[in-house]
Formats: sequence, C-alpha cells, structure tokens
Amino acid sequence: MADPTHTFVMHGARAAMAGWLPHIEEQVSVIEQAVAEQSHLAFDFAKTLVESILRAVLKERSVPYTDKDDLPKLHKLVTQNLPLLPSAASSEPKVRKSLQRTTRGLASTVQGIAELRNACGLASHGSGEPRPKLEAAQALVAVQAADAIAGFFYRVHKDTQRLEAPPSFDANEGFNTYLDETWGPTFRIGAARFRPSEVLFQMESDTYHIYRADFYGRDGDTVMLADEDE
Repeated sequence: MADPTHTFVMHGARAAMAGWLPHIEEQVSVIEQAVAEQSHLAFDFAKTLVESILRAVLKERSVPYTDKDDLPKLHKLVTQNLPLLPSAASSEPKVRKSLQRTTRGLASTVQGIAELRNACGLASHGSGEPRPKLEAAQALVAVQAADAIAGFFYRVHKDTQRLEAPPSFDANEGFNTYLDETWGPTFRIGAARFRPSEVLFQMESDTYHIYRADFYGRDGDTVMLADEDE
C-alpha cells in the first residue's frame, strides 16, 4: 500500500497561492516535500505558512501588528477583525456559539502547531541537546491543520472582501459590454449618451452586482445571462 505522505498536496494553501498570494508557492512546495522526505522540518514550515496567511489578511484589512507578534497573537487579531460569521446568520445565538467553538478549536490547532514546532522543529531555534524526532505521520497532522487554517481564512477574507468592496464599474468592462450589446442601444438625452450598463450600475447597483456575479459564475467562468422576457 502506498504511503499517502509521498503524494501529499496542500489544497487550501494552494488555493490561496493561486488566487491571492503567489509568493507563498515556495513555502507550499517545501512543505509538501518535507512531509515525506524531511518530516522534522514540516513543523517549522507549517507554522511559517500560517503566519504568512494571517499577516497577509491583517495587512489587507489595515489591522496593525508587529514583527514580534507570535502565531497565537496573529490568529487572535485575525479572528477579531475578520467577519467569520455570514451576515444571514449573525443574529442566531446557537450559530454564534457554534462558531465560537470552531474558532477556539482553530486557535488550539494553531497553538498546537506552535508547540510542536518549538518542541521538535529544527529550522528556527538551536538546541544544545538532541530533540525528539517526530515521524511523517505527526508531520502530516501539522501540515494538514496548517492547510485547513490557510484555506479557511483565505476564503473568508476574500469572500467578505468582495462583499464589502464591490468592484467598480470600470473594472468590469467585459460584463458592461455584454449588457450593452444585449440590452442596448445607448440612451440619449440631448447631447448626453448613457450606456445600459452604466444606467443599471448607477440606478440599481445591487442588481448590477448580482447580474455580474451570475455572468462570471462562482468559479470565475463566464456564464451568459438569460433574458427574463424570453
């Protein structure tokens, strides 16, 4: 039976890398290789990866932090400043309590990674005595936890960021052109001309962004909108 650690792939971290943080590619590749070949290094790199994700979230949300803030402190800052709960469920006490338990679990996982790293990691701290060596199975737990945390905070951050700051009109020329060609012609009032897409954006902004999301689809692929009158 093949050892799954030899083909380990980080999914959450790679999603963050592809959609947001291309500079973490080296960290991700090293972690995937370390799980099978140098498991004692996986704890250090898993911790570093989570720190990179948390700092990126804080930076984009203009939340101050210092270089001395450790991993648990960074995690706390992110959970305090990231809207983890969907707005539709924000008033539900049971949902809120469940989320609190979830984030506490994430915090414990983050702390556990830090403790494993301090006890058994070799990359960042010197030691005058031999340290206990953990095997690939323990390394796999650490990197899977790091991958889950990276993917979770990446998705929550980017999803809520899109809701908090809808794209501008000029940033959606492909969609605007589609609207104009489908529901044209251009409106004229005297010498002034108005594009159908511009009218919709200005007069019904929420509808514009809903149609825009449908046009591009959840996965980013273009999906043509159907004419409701057909």
